[in-house]
Amino acid sequence: MAEIIVVTSGKGGVGKTTSSASIATGLARRGKKVAVIDFDVGLRNLDLIMGCERRVVYDFVNVIHGEASLKQALIKDKRYDCLFVLAASQTRDKDALTKEGVEKVLKDLGDEGFDYIVCDSPAGIEKGAFLAMYFADKAVVVVNPEVSSVRDSDRILGLLASKTRRAEQDDGEVGAYLLLTRYSPSRVEAGEMLSILDVEEVLGLKTIGVIPESGDVLNASNKGEPVIMDAESNAGQAYDDAVARIMGEDRPMRFTQVERKGFFSKLFGG
Repeated sequence: MAEIIVVTSGKGGVGKTTSSASIATGLARRGKKVAVIDFDVGLRNLDLIMGCERRVVYDFVNVIHGEASLKQALIKDKRYDCLFVLAASQTRDKDALTKEGVEKVLKDLGDEGFDYIVCDSPAGIEKGAFLAMYFADKAVVVVNPEVSSVRDSDRILGLLASKTRRAEQDDGEVGAYLLLTRYSPSRVEAGEMLSILDVEEVLGLKTIGVIPESGDVLNASNKGEPVIMDAESNAGQAYDDAVARIMGEDRPMRFTQVERKGFFSKLFGG
């Protein structure tokens, strides 16, 4: 039975799609069969970050409305045979998604032997975001360490606790985890950014990963590659750590402290 992970947030522009792409890729890299679904009907960005935008023929809405089969719409990643993308529609509105249609697609993916289904949620609390989280087993709540992002994510936690299938059926809670993105230890130290502890205390969540502020994220997106594939990048390594923790591994949290230059580095300008 597939485990369904929703990647969500209250605020736009915090890195949900970047995170969805890297989490899905990281799971596939560990040999898991993974589908990642773009729920952002009308916009569609996941296929760009996954580097498969020119291969989209049928999309999520086509499958829901019986205009294409699931196998026709799933795009196999060129790098990993066990990773598949289901793109969003750019030409429909958000009402094109239905609860029954989404449930059938998720069930069919489970029947096809997928281990994980990663749902890339739109921002906010509209229909696409609600349906992305409704069937979730786990939620990765993506937050920038600033007040408005944290406040908006608190609203999402309320929905996860009350508006999901698990909540309605009294079937336990959706396991929610905090993913901090665009984190800058130097700005935290200067009092310009909330610390990890600050965000954890407000949201009451355990941190699954801290992704440092990095130009590598934008560079990877422009190349159509999830940043987790850049092994030299701090951001890529941080996403790999986050995926390992999602799978139950215990890893130390990196890139959370200001790097102090040693005596010789200062002396020689290193």
